Amino acid sequence: MKYSKYSVVIVGSGAAGLYTALKISEQIRLPEGILLISKSALGESNSRYAQGGIVGVVHQNPDDNADLHVKDTIKAGAGLCDEETAEYIAKASDEVINDLITTGVEFDKDENGELTFTLEAAHSVRRILHSGGDATGKGITDALVRAVQNDKNITVMENTMAVEVLVTADKICEGAILFNKLTGEHEIVYTSALVLATGGAAQVYKYTTNPNGATGDGIALAYEAGAIIQDMEFMQFHPTALAISPDSKYRFLISEAVRGEGAKLVNSKGEEFMSRYSDKRELAPRDVVTRAIFNEMQNENMPNVYLNAGVIGEEKLAVRFPTISRICSRNGIDISTKPIPVAPASHYTMGGIRAEVDGKTSIAGLYAIGEVASTGLHGANRLASNSLLECVVCAYELADYLSFTNLDSPEKIDEGIKKMIDVYSRSISGDSYNVDELKSKLKNIMWNNVGIIRSEQKLLEAQKEIEILKSEFKRRRKCLNQGEYEYRNMLIVSSLIVESALSRKESRGAHYREDYPDTLPTALHSNIVRDDDKELAYVK
Repeated sequence: MKYSKYSVVIVGSGAAGLYTALKISEQIRLPEGILLISKSALGESNSRYAQGGIVGVVHQNPDDNADLHVKDTIKAGAGLCDEETAEYIAKASDEVINDLITTGVEFDKDENGELTFTLEAAHSVRRILHSGGDATGKGITDALVRAVQNDKNITVMENTMAVEVLVTADKICEGAILFNKLTGEHEIVYTSALVLATGGAAQVYKYTTNPNGATGDGIALAYEAGAIIQDMEFMQFHPTALAISPDSKYRFLISEAVRGEGAKLVNSKGEEFMSRYSDKRELAPRDVVTRAIFNEMQNENMPNVYLNAGVIGEEKLAVRFPTISRICSRNGIDISTKPIPVAPASHYTMGGIRAEVDGKTSIAGLYAIGEVASTGLHGANRLASNSLLECVVCAYELADYLSFTNLDSPEKIDEGIKKMIDVYSRSISGDSYNVDELKSKLKNIMWNNVGIIRSEQKLLEAQKEIEILKSEFKRRRKCLNQGEYEYRNMLIVSSLIVESALSRKESRGAHYREDYPDTLPTALHSNIVRDDDKELAYVK
């Protein structure tokens, strides 16, 4: 097999991966360069589809400060946030936001040229910066992609995914095995710093706002490599996704910022109902709004509720939410005059690879940045628009950490790694699987049994059905194509979600157990690691 060496290898080209590559290139002279791997086209990611905005605790906003942001983050996180992490990221916000502006990100401004801020659920003040009205993720990733393409220190490899992390017996990461979906070939890449920035795993659910690539690849790779995986039971379901038809699996996100600007949720009778669930109504934390909508749908036996955005006004809607207006219009909905049909959909993976603010994981040389990581910022329920901020702050800190680290590639190849590589040198017998059908089965299992409302009975049923799917899928390591690798990863991640949900016998944030509706007085993380016998092991 072909092989290469790089000082740093970054897997994923969303905001976290792109910004990490740029900051490392800016801060460190690397003898063997930086490799940035993208599973599809450069910049295609969850980040690109983020609408509402990015938290900006910046000096340009006199109504806000880091302490307020930390309080809002911790309150939304239902007692599971790491206060030091939240404080660090809040205080670093001003520097990284202004660095993004310097890099070319154009945030929206008023007629006086001042940055404009909007309000989202569970925020106490307006602090959400946005770009292109409701295309903030695109604005950020487009600017970062341009910068990466102009950086001669960064080599980009598109249509490629990492399929195995190379780890020694001493738990030191020395690289990865890659798969190119266009050529069908595998390649070895050696490095002393492998950064996973692969995003989340919301595609394991039937209904999701995420693009097709969000199959939990990085989490699965890290788990198989022996890294600690944290809080996988906390999958955030966004309360308002466009629900034109129950047959439509991809649900276009209707940004929380629409409710921040005054839109109201109504049931099929036209009644506003959020006052029955929270005194914050439409601006309650996401888990509260999601369960309220789910409850209304169940009570009325309806596939959706409605979001009345007409109260915002036609002119403001056109300027502030051009993308949402256009997508809804394509589906026959003038949002200034007609309510938008909405329903919850899986949206954000709050758990992931246990990592520090600078990306360090439990495996030396392996780093995790962005949604793939669990730093403790989001706790049990992510505060809106904190995700993009976490991506750029942690990328900034990782670059700073690596500037003091020896980034020479390994001189001698570990014997255990040679055996891992040998697996990928052999041919595979048998036909390829119908992965679209298999993925659909898994997504239905997860949506029906491990969704917004959970119970021991449903979780055990999911566990049983996933084990059957695992037994029928014979690929444990090497696969024939990208779809098979994604399905392999989805099975791993789904099992982690189910196991974590079974172990948490309480309701907290996005994890709601109808058989354990109360929240325990002590908040504990759930951590899983793969032991030598290939079984799940729980760690503190």
